[in-house]
Amino acid sequence: MKKLIIITIILLSVSISKACDICGCGVGGYYIGLLPDFNKRFMGLRYQYSRLTTQLDIDGNHTALSRDEKYNSMELWGAWNIGDRWRILGIIPYNFNERYTNGSDLLQKKSGLGDIVLNSYYKLFEKMNTTSSNKLLVQTLWLGAGIKIPTGEYDVVEQQNTNGNSPNIFQLGTGSVDFMANLMYDIRIQDFGINTNATYKFNSINKDDYHYGNKLMANTTFYYKIALGANMRIAPNLGIAYENQQHDRTMGYKIEETGGNILNGTIGAEVNLNRVSFGVTYQNPLSQNLAQGRIKADNKFLAHVSFSF
Repeated sequence: MKKLIIITIILLSVSISKACDICGCGVGGYYIGLLPDFNKRFMGLRYQYSRLTTQLDIDGNHTALSRDEKYNSMELWGAWNIGDRWRILGIIPYNFNERYTNGSDLLQKKSGLGDIVLNSYYKLFEKMNTTSSNKLLVQTLWLGAGIKIPTGEYDVVEQQNTNGNSPNIFQLGTGSVDFMANLMYDIRIQDFGINTNATYKFNSINKDDYHYGNKLMANTTFYYKIALGANMRIAPNLGIAYENQQHDRTMGYKIEETGGNILNGTIGAEVNLNRVSFGVTYQNPLSQNLAQGRIKADNKFLAHVSFSF
């Protein structure tokens, strides 16, 4: 039990330290959260919405150059358990980006395929035992690695022509092959559980010699499973998601007004009905410091419907 408490404290501290896919570029945050209940495999559609305000002044106030940017992403996602130890998870996003002037006039929009993500996981351990009060205790730890493929359009020349500032923000992809180290940990006592996901993303330099800052993304979710019949369960959940992004670099030089961190509070619910799962998550910024205060993130919304088979 002492070992269990130590592991939980460590993983919680990871999820509230440095963690980010901030600042747009239409690539999404690769937020995982609670996966649908499945034994062999699942596939589904996931929707994400986020909003940013860019080009604020040094005090974080709107100016005539400020822009409201909206990012919508429809994702095909799925996972496949191979044997008892291996899992493959993939995300194929299609992005819809919009940029508005300070007067809410549509300035620019673009849509298209985003950067595809593939992750593989290895189950390090899965333990089931009973506590001193005869409650079932289940722990699972997955470690993984992944790759992000530059399938999304990256056109910095177009962005410079339409908007001279921050041409590397409003993109469908990053133009670089990136790599990820992943962790999934879940601990549950009876119907109450804690789920932690952490990903560190190593970004490479793209063809225009631009290097998006490396990112650490993590979230911890507290959930409670409620049975509503023989084949239906609902799991309301509450948690935090903290993201941190290092400074971008171009031609080896650090770009000061990039990177930063944000702490979001999350609330949502997962519903499982036979082989169909539904989920919604709402994220609200609790604190943030993005691009030295020149960018402000708004609320995020996520929803999915998935089918296990």
